[in-house]
Amino acid sequence: MLPAQTTHLADVLATNAGIDAGYRHAPKLVATGEPIELPGTLLKWYGVHYAESPIPESVTHLARAFLKKTPLEARGFGFVILHRCNNDFYFLIVCTWRNNNEGWETVFYKDGDAMADFALFPREGQHKGMLCVWELVPARHEQQAWTRFLNSARDEAAGRAWLANRVSGGA
Repeated sequence: MLPAQTTHLADVLATNAGIDAGYRHAPKLVATGEPIELPGTLLKWYGVHYAESPIPESVTHLARAFLKKTPLEARGFGFVILHRCNNDFYFLIVCTWRNNNEGWETVFYKDGDAMADFALFPREGQHKGMLCVWELVPARHEQQAWTRFLNSARDEAAGRAWLANRVSGGA
């Protein structure tokens, strides 16, 4: 059985690994921001970016203003990831905890100066993007923080502890 798996592995590596030949991976930073309160929702704030190209304050303000004026289905506790991808393309990912232990998301985007504001990211097709390796850093931290909250008394003190528990640093 192992030789067939090895052959399949080699085939996938050669033809379908999902990585462009010229791609070079580099670390990014995760930075915390002030939580944002929306109707019925309390979200921690994270920014993700390369060290040499931080997210401009104007984009952070635009993203926060966008969320405040946009009717969201998201409710309860969660977190936001504002990710500066390459150049001036941004993802604004709103994640909340639903059905006790499920992470739900709404994804917005802004493509530099081509867009005056953020917009809902089109998600057609069956197999869709989830989170990139850098976005998984705050998402993993939040999974662990939510698990601690679920195992707590789930009172105001536990809620304050959850809100204060954030991650920053290299991704």
